[in-house]
Amino acid sequence: MRLATFIEQNAEAVVSSAEEFCGTLLPAAGHLNSAALRDHLPKILDAIVKDLRQAQTPQEALRKSRGGAPLISDAPETAAQTHAMLRAQSGFDIGQMVSEYRALRASVLRLWQAQGSSLDAEFLVDIQRFNEAIDQALAESVSHFSAEAERWRNIFLAVLGHDLRGPLNAVLLTAELLSRVGSGEPTTECTARLIRSGKRMKALLDSLLDYSRSSLGRGIAIQRTRVDLAAACEEELDVLRAALPDHRIDLVTTGMVEGAFDVSRVRESLANLVLNAARYGVEGTPISVLLSGTMGTVTLSVGNDGAPIPNELLPSLFEPLRRGRMDAASTPPGHTNLGLGLFIVHEVAVAHGGGVAATSSGGRTTFTMTLAHPAAEA
Repeated sequence: MRLATFIEQNAEAVVSSAEEFCGTLLPAAGHLNSAALRDHLPKILDAIVKDLRQAQTPQEALRKSRGGAPLISDAPETAAQTHAMLRAQSGFDIGQMVSEYRALRASVLRLWQAQGSSLDAEFLVDIQRFNEAIDQALAESVSHFSAEAERWRNIFLAVLGHDLRGPLNAVLLTAELLSRVGSGEPTTECTARLIRSGKRMKALLDSLLDYSRSSLGRGIAIQRTRVDLAAACEEELDVLRAALPDHRIDLVTTGMVEGAFDVSRVRESLANLVLNAARYGVEGTPISVLLSGTMGTVTLSVGNDGAPIPNELLPSLFEPLRRGRMDAASTPPGHTNLGLGLFIVHEVAVAHGGGVAATSSGGRTTFTMTLAHPAAEA
């Protein structure tokens, strides 16, 4: 029996063996069910069978051995590439993923040998072609896994840098205030040193964000605790009013807004939306914040008067590192506009089982963040 036919007829046994092995790859596999452990392994076997049945010239075999074989797929991603992406997202390391291919190879060859295949010319050809196909799938997976791991590393660095800028700005504002009220030379020198160090840290964080500009994605973890969002939002707005003395910020609360939320992330999102409104709104006009609770959701809206956002830009506002509303020439002095703020708002909303949307017309722009309301659903 040719190897391609054998794999087709014994695919379930091969995949079951691979699933059993994958379940030992802890801790990453500890939270995965049977379907997730199998993942794209059946489709990888299908691609190998397809490869085994394709005619191959000596030149094509040589090219494949050197990594130049075309992908055997009409889809944007091969099964091996998708498998790698999902394994990276599930917390596997690259060594664990490679070991899956070793186990898959060994399982096929062990079962094939057990059914008594004869050592003829066809056997040797099938063995060579099978190893080539496994190596090709492995190469595709390793390449995609590395890219996915790099993407998530950039996400971590960018979000870390963005989150650190908030408390750093508070330190700088406090130091500058102390420098103005301090009368003694030692105090003035200390605050000046503090300001210089803070500005240097800010420059380093800006460099970190620039480094992460190339690729960002999704996924922010949250920790829900019982909280009154009205009180939490009012506290955050008090901080923002002190930082934005030239802007009036009004808060209106309606409905049930108590529940289990990640209050730190919600406050961060509120700050991002208000700062965005202050940055791009008409100077001297109020920023309105509406917090509203219903039986199913809580919505947090921030609106400001200003130039409308073109409709074609609205769908991309929440993509990472998109400037969107203003180009570099129109960005206010002293501001960086990397697009992380709205990206984080979107990810926080999604992590809470909700979403975020923007509307802009008639000189009014409003961002609305929706959060699932566990307390109301209980």
